[in-house]
Amino acid sequence: MTNQNTPSPARRIVLVANVAAGSLVDGGLTPEVLGKRLEAAGLDVVAEPRPDAPLPERLEAAATMPDIDAVAVAGGDGTLACAAQALTGKQAPLGILPLGTMNLLATDLGLPLDLDAAVQVLATGTVRAIDAGEVNGHVFLINSVLGLPARMARHREAKRGRMGVLDVVRMGAGLLRHLGRYPRDRAVLTLAGESRRVRFRTLAVVCGDYREGLGQVLSRAGVDGGHLTLYLVETLSAARLVRLGLGFAVGEWRRLPDLERHETDALTLDARKALRVMNDGEVVLIAPPLHYRLRASALRVLVPAEDPR
Repeated sequence: MTNQNTPSPARRIVLVANVAAGSLVDGGLTPEVLGKRLEAAGLDVVAEPRPDAPLPERLEAAATMPDIDAVAVAGGDGTLACAAQALTGKQAPLGILPLGTMNLLATDLGLPLDLDAAVQVLATGTVRAIDAGEVNGHVFLINSVLGLPARMARHREAKRGRMGVLDVVRMGAGLLRHLGRYPRDRAVLTLAGESRRVRFRTLAVVCGDYREGLGQVLSRAGVDGGHLTLYLVETLSAARLVRLGLGFAVGEWRRLPDLERHETDALTLDARKALRVMNDGEVVLIAPPLHYRLRASALRVLVPAEDPR
C-alpha cells in the first residue's frame, strides 16, 4: 500500500540561461545564482551538457538529455523561440524564467513575472500543450513579422541593453523616415488555395490571434486556438500609423480600413529575393518561397497548476 504522505520526487531540470537577455545582460543575475534559486525551491538541477556552445546548440543538447522532467530557459521571447526550435515535438516540456524585456509569451500563458514565483511554477506547475507556428523550418510562438518592423529591428539589436532616451528619439525619427523612403515589399500570397500579388508595409502571421479590448495591446486571446492569423497593412503613412496606434489603444482595431485580416492554418509568400523575417523579435533572412504552417499543440510548457487563463 502506498504511503499517501510520501513526497513526490523533485523534478530533474536542466537550466539554460541566455546571459545576453534582459535582466541577465547587466550581470545582475548569473546562471549559478539562478541554479541555486532552483535548488532552494526543491528542484534537482542537472548541469547542461554543452554550456560553452552557442545558444541554439546548448538548447538542442539540453532537449535530448535523458531522464529530465523539463528544460528551464531563462531569457526573453526571442530566447524562448530558440528553445521552441529545439523542444517542439519533443517530450520534455519547456519551463520559463521570464527575464526578457517584454515577456509576451509568459504573459499569454498566465505565468508570474516575479522570478521567485516563476521558479515555483517550475517546481509545482502542470504541463500544457500549446500551438507553435513554423516558417521554412523556423519555429515561432508569438508572431512572424515582415516589412517595416523587421527593418527597424536591426537598429534595436544594435543598441540591445543600452537604449537611452536619445536612442529612442532617433528610432522614432528613423521610423518616420522609413515610411517614405522605402518602397513597399512585393510578394505573391497564396491563401486558401488562391494566389494574388500583394504590396505591403507590414505583414504579420500570429500564432493564434490578438485579444481585442481596452488595454489588451499585443495580448493574445489564446495559445492553443488551432489557427494562425494573417494581418496585412498595404500602406503606412504617419496618419495611418497614428490611426492604428489609437485603434490598438482603445481596443478597436480589427475593423480599421487599413488592416486586412485572415484566419488560416497555412499560407505561402513568394518573392524575387530573400525576405527579412522577425520571428518573436529575432530577425532572420529567409529565401523564398516562405511556407507558413501551424503546428497544433506541438510544444509542452509548464504553467501554474491552477491556470488563470
